[in-house]
Amino acid sequence: MQNLRKAGGENCKIALLLDLADARRNLPAMTLYIDTGAIGANYRALAARSGGARTAAVVKANGYGLGIDVAGPALCAAGAEDFFVALASEAAALRRAIGQGPRIFVLSGHMEGAELGDAIPMVNSPEQFFRDRAIRHGKKFGIQLDTGMNRLGMEPAEWAAIRAEALAEKPELVMSHLACADEPDHPMNPRQLRAFREMTDGIDAPRSLAATGGILLGPDYHFDLTRPGIGLYGGRPFEEASPVVRLSLPVIQTRDLTEGETAGYSNTWTAPRRCKIATVAAGYADGIHRSLSSDGQRARISLYAGAVPCPIVGRVSMDLITADVSDLAEIPAALDLICPAQGIDAVADAAGTIGYEVLTNLGARYRREII
Repeated sequence: MQNLRKAGGENCKIALLLDLADARRNLPAMTLYIDTGAIGANYRALAARSGGARTAAVVKANGYGLGIDVAGPALCAAGAEDFFVALASEAAALRRAIGQGPRIFVLSGHMEGAELGDAIPMVNSPEQFFRDRAIRHGKKFGIQLDTGMNRLGMEPAEWAAIRAEALAEKPELVMSHLACADEPDHPMNPRQLRAFREMTDGIDAPRSLAATGGILLGPDYHFDLTRPGIGLYGGRPFEEASPVVRLSLPVIQTRDLTEGETAGYSNTWTAPRRCKIATVAAGYADGIHRSLSSDGQRARISLYAGAVPCPIVGRVSMDLITADVSDLAEIPAALDLICPAQGIDAVADAAGTIGYEVLTNLGARYRREII
């Protein structure tokens, strides 16, 4: 990228507009590289960690932001025969992506007015159970129990009241969800395990308690079916996961700053010396958190040129980010935010959030390239 001229008056404005227009004409797209082989490898690894339990795959939130039409077929190819989504609308999209055969469970259950098709609702309340049986009598369903998370599922008294009737209908699955599985020593884990056993021991239906974190807690949590989610896509708590995504952001222009000049909104960062700044085409409109802005002079995170960090300086704005590229001998066409040197959890840590949010916020403007 050519260095924009520093001049004054109308000539400067015209030069800037021409240079920027020329840069945008030759600009590579913001690109999200998705390694479907890594998704498959992570599935197989978590299935192996599940012992003898059947292993499903969670693809809610549009395949954790990567595309349900990308994640679904990759997981089918890796051997998944059971899938979980959050909403009935997601089930329809997934069915189009993977075809007939695999089972699709809907975690929100049978909501009023939902078009479930052949998806299996995990009914969360007596009300949902009776609605489902009245409308879909004889069709497949599952049951979700609340073992202490107080989010979805039937509480012990509700379950006790309809247990015999519900089990007589032969549910495909009875499940609950762990609140603190990513903290292996948390006392909530054995408490929920005990509650789940108290509510389900002796039933004929298959049981499920463990998502990614639960799988890693060990065999006591596996039961008949496990449901990995974030671990499939390279996130904690599955530390051995293969990286799945690389996010590459094109450089629009570079400029040389002298000591004392500022970058970005509100002059929050001041050049401590002569340096070179690159502006890349991405921002919070693309799911890159504004909290990744530098804290005054301190960079919270970097963009990467290969293994070389280029600290983000100034504020992350709607469409643009500036980074200090002074240490680069040559400016590349793009810099990476998510890459082997800096995974989704490192980005999440810097933003004060979790890898789930980083992935599911990945913007619609990215070109997605499948590896």
